[in-house]
Amino acid sequence: MDPQSTPGRTADAATVSQVSPTSSPPAAPRTPATVAVVGLGTMGTGIAEVLTRAGREVIGIDIDDTAARRAVATLEASTARAVRRERVTERERQDALARFRTFRDLQAAAEADLVIEVVPEDYELKRQVFAELDGIVRPDAILATGTNALSVTRLAADSRHPERVLGLHFFNPAPAMKLVEVVSCVLTAPTAVTAVTELARELGKDPIAVGDRPGFVADGLLFGYLNQAAAMYESRYATREDIDAAMKLGCGLPMGPLALLDLIGVDTARTVLEAMYAASHDRLHAPAPILGQLAEAGLTGRKAGRGFYTYEAPGSAAVVPDVHSPAGTHEPTAGRTVRGVGVAGSGTMASGIAEVFAKAGFPVVLAARSLEKAEAAKARVAKSLDRSVKKGRLTAEARQAALDAITPAGTLDALADVDLAIEAVAEDLEVKRQLFATLDKVCKPGAVLATTTSSLPVVACARATSRPQDVIGMHFFNPAPAMKLVEVVRTVLTADDVHATVRAVCARVRKHPVDCGDRAGFIVNALLFPYLNNAVKMVQEHYATPDDIDAAMKLGGGYPMGPFELLDVVGLDVSLAIEKVLHAEFRDPGLAPAPLLEHLVAAGCLGRKTGRGFREYARR
Repeated sequence: MDPQSTPGRTADAATVSQVSPTSSPPAAPRTPATVAVVGLGTMGTGIAEVLTRAGREVIGIDIDDTAARRAVATLEASTARAVRRERVTERERQDALARFRTFRDLQAAAEADLVIEVVPEDYELKRQVFAELDGIVRPDAILATGTNALSVTRLAADSRHPERVLGLHFFNPAPAMKLVEVVSCVLTAPTAVTAVTELARELGKDPIAVGDRPGFVADGLLFGYLNQAAAMYESRYATREDIDAAMKLGCGLPMGPLALLDLIGVDTARTVLEAMYAASHDRLHAPAPILGQLAEAGLTGRKAGRGFYTYEAPGSAAVVPDVHSPAGTHEPTAGRTVRGVGVAGSGTMASGIAEVFAKAGFPVVLAARSLEKAEAAKARVAKSLDRSVKKGRLTAEARQAALDAITPAGTLDALADVDLAIEAVAEDLEVKRQLFATLDKVCKPGAVLATTTSSLPVVACARATSRPQDVIGMHFFNPAPAMKLVEVVRTVLTADDVHATVRAVCARVRKHPVDCGDRAGFIVNALLFPYLNNAVKMVQEHYATPDDIDAAMKLGGGYPMGPFELLDVVGLDVSLAIEKVLHAEFRDPGLAPAPLLEHLVAAGCLGRKTGRGFREYARR
């Protein structure tokens, strides 16, 4: 069948020559000048845009005329925006558009130096595409699959020339994301890897060489985390909004996990997870049932107009209220009056929380084991306020008012008249239980008693008192003055008005509360630390280096820090303790701490605080 140009673009069929492949091995591939992109969905169109704007001749191939026309329109719109923003000239824009031709038939790939396949994640479909391309392209052309879940080795083995087959995994949106994973297998010729790696660099991307296993580096870590978030939502542990807000505000991620699943496509995520589970048999990768339910119902995310969220229209990013969700019928519970706040503790978290409430206008009693410790904690607040003044975030008058609002005390008896007492002492259950028993005796009736624990059971603190209904978790994130998130943790004994009080107080101090139940890790740590643990396992198995993994998650996932940077900042001992708590609570073998993490902690390599963790640091 002759290649057919799609409407809106012309192509001379006479220039498309077919060369029959030979049985001889392909010559050393050069950096590709002409690239065919098979499949003009969102990813294929993005890759085509990257290539054309970098000066490559691009042959776009899709059997769907609508997809091809949409790809052309997308390229026209994106280059027009680039002109308006003065990133390119109008002449450069026209040249880029002229380099993009679209066809309906794979025969158009005959002149390509490189073919990038970006069809749906179905092995048989991809195998058929590669089999047909084997009879069309030149012997020295490179065939790349854009898969992020299927076996590159298997595709290569089923090809006539396996040495020219590799994986080239771009990330969505391709024009913006810097990472490209170059996936080779035991059959791939080094010359092919060299050629596409150099091409990626010329495109302004950062290529990372990885081996052939489902998910590779970035998706191998990302999709397990997304799957856990879906399971958390499915269990009704937390709302979709709270899960997404927790990970954005608590970890600085660009997008919440459920919104990201909608962007990726629920069906795509399920396919990737199924491939990962088949390879690893790790329960963390067994697709959450809700992913299958949504996919079977056609609720695949943004592209369908509805997934975990509902959107204005298919393809839209604008979220709208769910018509199918009934409006709440319960009147909100009134909270208790909070005028004075007490903070028990003298460490970084205690001083940070005291600063948060003082800046919001609350009188704060900062109580420690001695007056000297309490005064040292207040001095830490003063330094923090001074930095805010220096950066122009706070006036000198506001700084003095906040500092005057804090009263240091050397005994918990000073908390007798506060309306809200917040415990911020060491993460040791027995220490916290003893402190709550004291607060029970000291604090007035009706006072709310809160713990800042990040991993211990809140109900154990509550049971140490004679008023468990007044006890709740308020998990601030470090540094408390800067981080907007507070996880509000209800136990089965917490009173409704106590919960309402804490949510209202969070609003008054300009924090974003998210509700969750009293189980290990709450929202953020329950999703974050298995991801960190899986990153350690990748290094332990010699699949990738810490540098490559950190780069992959920052460039491919938009994370502010790579997992090993974060582990060294948090502290490997702290991370190990949280992993152990999660493993003990959920009894999932996949949550067992990586032996490499345990070995580093045993060796005293705890991260930045000791000068060595996964990396070495200059001692201060």
